[in-house]
Amino acid sequence: MRARQLEVFTAVMRAGTVTGAARLLNISQPALSQILAHTEDELGFALFDRIRGRLVPTPEAREILTDAERVFAGLEGLRRKTADLRLGRAGLVRIAASAPPGMAIVPRALASFRARWPEVRLRSHIAPISTILRMLREGDAALALALDDRASPDLKAEVLGHAPFVCLMPEGHPLAARDRLTLADLAGETLISYRAGTRPAEEITRAARLAGVELSPTLEIDVSLSALGFVQQGLGVALVDGLLPWSQFAGLALRPVEDAPPLPVALLTNPARPLSQAETAMEAHLRAACADCLRPEP
Repeated sequence: MRARQLEVFTAVMRAGTVTGAARLLNISQPALSQILAHTEDELGFALFDRIRGRLVPTPEAREILTDAERVFAGLEGLRRKTADLRLGRAGLVRIAASAPPGMAIVPRALASFRARWPEVRLRSHIAPISTILRMLREGDAALALALDDRASPDLKAEVLGHAPFVCLMPEGHPLAARDRLTLADLAGETLISYRAGTRPAEEITRAARLAGVELSPTLEIDVSLSALGFVQQGLGVALVDGLLPWSQFAGLALRPVEDAPPLPVALLTNPARPLSQAETAMEAHLRAACADCLRPEP
Protein backbone atom coordinates (compact mmCIF):
# COMPACT_ATOMS: atom_id res chain seq x y z
CA MET A 1 0.00 0.00 0.00
CA ARG A 2 1.27 3.39 -0.95
CA ALA A 3 0.85 6.40 1.35
CA ARG A 4 -2.27 7.72 -0.41
CA GLN A 5 -3.89 4.29 -0.45
CA LEU A 6 -3.13 3.88 3.24
CA GLU A 7 -4.66 7.28 3.92
CA VAL A 8 -7.86 6.37 2.06
CA PHE A 9 -8.13 2.98 3.75
CA THR A 10 -7.82 4.37 7.30
CA ALA A 11 -10.24 7.21 6.48
CA VAL A 12 -12.90 4.78 5.25
CA MET A 13 -12.37 2.57 8.32
CA ARG A 14 -12.94 5.56 10.56
CA ALA A 15 -15.85 7.11 8.69
CA GLY A 16 -17.68 3.96 7.58
CA THR A 17 -18.88 5.59 4.35
CA VAL A 18 -17.34 6.91 1.16
CA THR A 19 -19.04 10.25 1.76
CA GLY A 20 -17.60 10.60 5.26
CA ALA A 21 -14.13 9.48 4.21
CA ALA A 22 -14.11 11.88 1.25
CA ARG A 23 -15.08 14.69 3.60
CA LEU A 24 -12.26 13.77 5.99
CA LEU A 25 -9.70 13.84 3.18
CA ASN A 26 -11.25 16.80 1.36
CA ILE A 27 -11.45 14.94 -1.95
CA SER A 28 -14.37 13.95 -4.17
CA GLN A 29 -16.28 10.71 -3.65
CA PRO A 30 -15.47 9.37 -7.17
CA ALA A 31 -11.77 10.02 -6.60
CA LEU A 32 -11.83 8.19 -3.27
CA SER A 33 -13.79 5.27 -4.72
CA GLN A 34 -11.31 4.97 -7.57
CA ILE A 35 -8.31 4.88 -5.19
CA LEU A 36 -10.05 2.30 -3.00
CA ALA A 37 -10.90 0.07 -5.98
CA HIS A 38 -7.36 0.33 -7.32
CA THR A 39 -5.99 -0.61 -3.88
CA GLU A 40 -8.16 -3.72 -3.72
CA ASP A 41 -7.06 -4.69 -7.23
CA GLU A 42 -3.40 -4.41 -6.25
CA LEU A 43 -3.89 -6.32 -2.99
CA GLY A 44 -5.86 -9.10 -4.65
CA PHE A 45 -8.63 -9.17 -2.06
CA ALA A 46 -11.56 -6.98 -1.04
CA LEU A 47 -11.26 -4.58 1.84
CA PHE A 48 -14.95 -3.73 2.16
CA ASP A 49 -18.31 -5.29 1.41
CA ARG A 50 -20.99 -2.86 0.19
CA ILE A 51 -24.08 -3.52 2.34
CA ARG A 52 -27.09 -1.18 2.23
CA GLY A 53 -25.04 1.88 1.36
CA ARG A 54 -22.32 1.27 3.91
CA LEU A 55 -18.86 -0.17 3.63
CA VAL A 56 -18.41 -3.10 5.98
CA PRO A 57 -14.75 -4.09 6.55
CA THR A 58 -13.84 -7.59 5.47
CA PRO A 59 -11.91 -9.88 7.85
CA GLU A 60 -8.79 -9.10 5.81
CA ALA A 61 -9.30 -5.37 6.35
CA ARG A 62 -9.69 -5.85 10.10
CA GLU A 63 -6.55 -7.98 10.10
CA ILE A 64 -4.37 -5.24 8.61
CA LEU A 65 -6.04 -2.32 10.41
CA THR A 66 -3.69 -2.20 13.42
CA ASP A 67 -0.57 -2.19 11.27
CA ALA A 68 -2.10 0.30 8.84
CA GLU A 69 -2.98 2.74 11.63
CA ARG A 70 0.52 2.49 13.09
CA VAL A 71 2.15 3.21 9.71
CA PHE A 72 -0.35 5.99 9.00
CA ALA A 73 0.35 7.61 12.38
CA GLY A 74 4.06 7.53 11.53
CA LEU A 75 3.39 9.22 8.20
CA GLU A 76 1.27 11.88 9.89
CA GLY A 77 4.03 12.50 12.42
CA LEU A 78 6.55 12.82 9.61
CA ARG A 79 4.32 15.34 7.81
CA ARG A 80 3.98 17.42 10.95
CA LYS A 81 7.71 17.23 11.58
CA THR A 82 8.65 18.36 8.08
CA ALA A 83 6.09 21.16 8.24
CA ASP A 84 7.49 22.28 11.59
CA LEU A 85 11.02 22.23 10.21
CA ARG A 86 9.93 24.20 7.16
CA LEU A 87 8.30 26.83 9.37
CA GLY A 88 11.07 26.84 11.98
CA ARG A 89 8.81 25.36 14.67
CA ALA A 90 10.86 22.29 15.54
CA GLY A 91 14.39 21.07 15.82
CA LEU A 92 17.37 21.91 17.98
CA VAL A 93 19.44 25.11 17.87
CA ARG A 94 22.89 24.89 19.44
CA ILE A 95 24.88 28.00 20.28
CA ALA A 96 28.41 28.28 21.64
CA ALA A 97 29.85 31.46 23.11
CA SER A 98 32.71 32.71 25.18
CA ALA A 99 31.61 33.78 28.64
CA PRO A 100 31.04 37.55 28.14
CA PRO A 101 28.74 37.35 25.08
CA GLY A 102 27.34 34.11 26.46
CA MET A 103 26.13 35.93 29.56
CA ALA A 104 25.29 39.34 28.10
CA ILE A 105 24.08 38.78 24.53
CA VAL A 106 22.94 35.17 24.19
CA PRO A 107 20.25 35.35 26.94
CA ARG A 108 18.66 38.36 25.24
CA ALA A 109 18.67 36.55 21.88
CA LEU A 110 17.23 33.36 23.38
CA ALA A 111 14.41 35.26 25.09
CA SER A 112 13.28 36.97 21.88
CA PHE A 113 13.70 33.76 19.87
CA ARG A 114 11.70 31.69 22.37
CA ALA A 115 8.85 34.20 22.26
CA ARG A 116 8.61 33.66 18.50
CA TRP A 117 9.56 29.95 18.26
CA PRO A 118 8.49 28.26 21.51
CA GLU A 119 8.63 24.73 20.10
CA VAL A 120 12.32 24.79 19.18
CA ARG A 121 14.73 23.24 21.67
CA LEU A 122 17.70 25.42 22.58
CA ARG A 123 21.15 24.45 23.81
CA SER A 124 23.74 27.00 24.91
CA HIS A 125 27.40 26.29 25.63
CA ILE A 126 29.95 28.54 27.36
CA ALA A 127 33.41 27.57 26.15
CA PRO A 128 36.87 28.93 25.34
CA ILE A 129 37.59 29.91 21.75
CA SER A 130 39.52 26.71 20.97
CA THR A 131 36.53 24.61 22.02
CA ILE A 132 34.11 26.86 20.13
CA LEU A 133 36.03 26.36 16.88
CA ARG A 134 36.05 22.60 17.36
CA MET A 135 32.30 22.56 18.08
CA LEU A 136 31.58 24.48 14.87
CA ARG A 137 33.69 22.09 12.82
CA GLU A 138 32.14 18.96 14.33
CA GLY A 139 28.56 20.21 14.18
CA ASP A 140 28.13 20.45 17.96
CA ALA A 141 27.24 24.14 17.48
CA ALA A 142 25.78 25.94 14.48
CA LEU A 143 26.32 29.51 15.70
CA ALA A 144 28.90 31.02 17.99
CA LEU A 145 29.81 34.38 19.53
CA ALA A 146 33.38 35.13 20.57
CA LEU A 147 35.60 38.07 21.47
CA ASP A 148 37.86 37.17 18.57
CA ASP A 149 37.33 37.50 14.83
CA ARG A 150 40.42 35.57 13.82
CA ALA A 151 38.73 32.30 12.97
CA SER A 152 40.46 29.64 10.89
CA PRO A 153 40.09 29.82 7.09
CA ASP A 154 37.48 27.05 7.12
CA LEU A 155 35.17 29.10 9.35
CA LYS A 156 33.43 32.42 8.80
CA ALA A 157 33.84 35.28 11.28
CA GLU A 158 31.70 38.41 11.02
CA VAL A 159 32.27 41.30 13.42
CA LEU A 160 28.89 42.48 14.73
CA GLY A 161 30.18 45.18 17.06
CA HIS A 162 32.73 45.98 19.70
CA ALA A 163 32.89 45.69 23.47
CA PRO A 164 34.87 48.23 25.50
CA PHE A 165 37.42 47.54 28.20
CA VAL A 166 36.55 48.69 31.70
CA CYS A 167 38.33 48.87 35.03
CA LEU A 168 36.67 46.98 37.85
CA MET A 169 37.54 48.02 41.42
CA PRO A 170 36.13 47.92 44.95
CA GLU A 171 33.84 50.75 45.95
CA GLY A 172 35.84 53.46 47.69
CA HIS A 173 39.00 52.80 45.67
CA PRO A 174 40.85 56.04 44.84
CA LEU A 175 40.37 55.48 41.09
CA ALA A 176 36.60 55.43 41.62
CA ALA A 177 36.73 59.20 42.22
CA ARG A 178 37.35 59.69 38.48
CA ASP A 179 34.70 59.44 35.79
CA ARG A 180 37.05 57.92 33.22
CA LEU A 181 40.46 56.30 33.31
CA THR A 182 43.39 55.76 30.98
CA LEU A 183 45.86 52.91 30.77
CA ALA A 184 48.45 55.15 32.43
CA ASP A 185 46.20 55.39 35.50
CA LEU A 186 46.51 51.64 35.93
CA ALA A 187 50.28 51.46 35.65
CA GLY A 188 50.85 51.71 39.39
CA GLU A 189 48.02 49.41 40.41
CA THR A 190 48.01 45.73 41.31
CA LEU A 191 46.43 44.55 38.08
CA ILE A 192 44.16 41.62 37.37
CA SER A 193 43.76 40.90 33.67
CA TYR A 194 43.95 38.31 30.90
CA ARG A 195 46.75 35.83 30.54
CA ALA A 196 49.28 36.23 27.76
CA GLY A 197 48.35 34.71 24.42
CA THR A 198 44.67 35.60 24.55
CA ARG A 199 43.09 38.14 22.21
CA PRO A 200 42.21 40.62 25.02
CA ALA A 201 45.75 40.44 26.40
CA GLU A 202 47.23 41.10 22.96
CA GLU A 203 44.98 44.14 22.45
CA ILE A 204 45.86 45.57 25.86
CA THR A 205 49.58 45.04 25.31
CA ARG A 206 49.43 46.75 21.92
CA ALA A 207 47.49 49.74 23.26
CA ALA A 208 49.76 50.11 26.30
CA ARG A 209 52.82 50.11 24.05
CA LEU A 210 51.31 52.91 21.96
CA ALA A 211 50.54 54.86 25.14
CA GLY A 212 54.06 54.36 26.45
CA VAL A 213 52.75 52.43 29.43
CA GLU A 214 53.95 49.10 30.79
CA LEU A 215 51.15 46.95 32.18
CA SER A 216 51.90 43.58 33.73
CA PRO A 217 49.10 41.71 35.46
CA THR A 218 50.06 40.20 38.80
CA LEU A 219 47.02 37.92 38.61
CA GLU A 220 46.17 36.45 35.23
CA ILE A 221 42.70 35.19 34.29
CA ASP A 222 41.16 33.26 31.40
CA VAL A 223 37.58 34.44 31.86
CA SER A 224 36.63 37.97 32.86
CA LEU A 225 33.97 36.75 35.29
CA SER A 226 36.66 35.16 37.44
CA ALA A 227 38.01 38.65 38.16
CA LEU A 228 34.87 39.41 40.17
CA GLY A 229 35.81 37.41 43.24
CA PHE A 230 39.41 38.59 43.12
CA VAL A 231 38.39 42.25 43.09
CA GLN A 232 35.86 41.69 45.86
CA GLN A 233 38.62 40.14 47.96
CA GLY A 234 40.83 43.20 47.47
CA LEU A 235 43.44 41.45 45.33
CA GLY A 236 43.67 44.37 42.88
CA VAL A 237 41.78 46.20 40.13
CA ALA A 238 40.74 44.36 36.99
CA LEU A 239 41.05 45.42 33.37
CA VAL A 240 38.33 43.36 31.70
CA ASP A 241 35.72 43.51 28.96
CA GLY A 242 32.66 45.64 29.57
CA LEU A 243 30.15 43.16 28.23
CA LEU A 244 29.30 41.44 31.48
CA PRO A 245 26.62 43.12 33.64
CA TRP A 246 29.13 44.21 36.27
CA SER A 247 26.76 46.77 37.79
CA GLN A 248 24.62 43.94 39.14
CA PHE A 249 27.32 42.95 41.62
CA ALA A 250 27.39 44.78 44.94
CA GLY A 251 30.50 46.43 46.30
CA LEU A 252 32.08 47.20 42.92
CA ALA A 253 32.82 50.35 40.99
CA LEU A 254 33.17 50.37 37.21
CA ARG A 255 34.98 52.95 35.10
CA PRO A 256 35.62 53.09 31.32
CA VAL A 257 39.21 53.09 30.11
CA GLU A 258 39.45 55.65 27.33
CA ASP A 259 42.54 54.50 25.45
CA ALA A 260 41.91 50.76 25.73
CA PRO A 261 40.94 49.35 22.32
CA PRO A 262 37.49 47.85 21.78
CA LEU A 263 37.22 44.09 21.52
CA PRO A 264 35.52 42.64 18.41
CA VAL A 265 32.43 40.54 19.05
CA ALA A 266 32.25 38.10 16.15
CA LEU A 267 29.53 35.79 14.91
CA LEU A 268 31.17 32.53 13.90
CA THR A 269 29.64 29.95 11.56
CA ASN A 270 30.80 27.00 9.50
CA PRO A 271 30.11 27.48 5.75
CA ALA A 272 30.43 23.72 5.27
CA ARG A 273 27.34 23.19 7.46
CA PRO A 274 24.37 25.20 6.12
CA LEU A 275 22.01 26.58 8.74
CA SER A 276 18.54 25.13 9.24
CA GLN A 277 15.46 27.36 9.17
CA ALA A 278 15.45 27.58 12.97
CA GLU A 279 19.19 28.33 13.08
CA THR A 280 18.76 31.06 10.46
CA ALA A 281 16.04 32.59 12.62
CA MET A 282 18.32 32.40 15.68
CA GLU A 283 21.09 34.11 13.73
CA ALA A 284 18.77 37.09 13.18
CA HIS A 285 17.98 37.23 16.90
CA LEU A 286 21.68 37.12 17.78
CA ARG A 287 22.32 40.02 15.41
CA ALA A 288 19.50 42.04 16.99
CA ALA A 289 20.77 41.31 20.50
CA CYS A 290 24.29 42.37 19.50
CA ALA A 291 22.92 45.61 18.04
CA ASP A 292 21.26 46.32 21.39
CA CYS A 293 24.29 45.50 23.52
CA LEU A 294 27.32 46.62 21.52
CA ARG A 295 28.82 49.76 20.14
CA PRO A 296 28.81 49.67 16.31
CA GLU A 297 31.86 48.64 14.36
CA PRO A 298 34.20 51.62 13.79
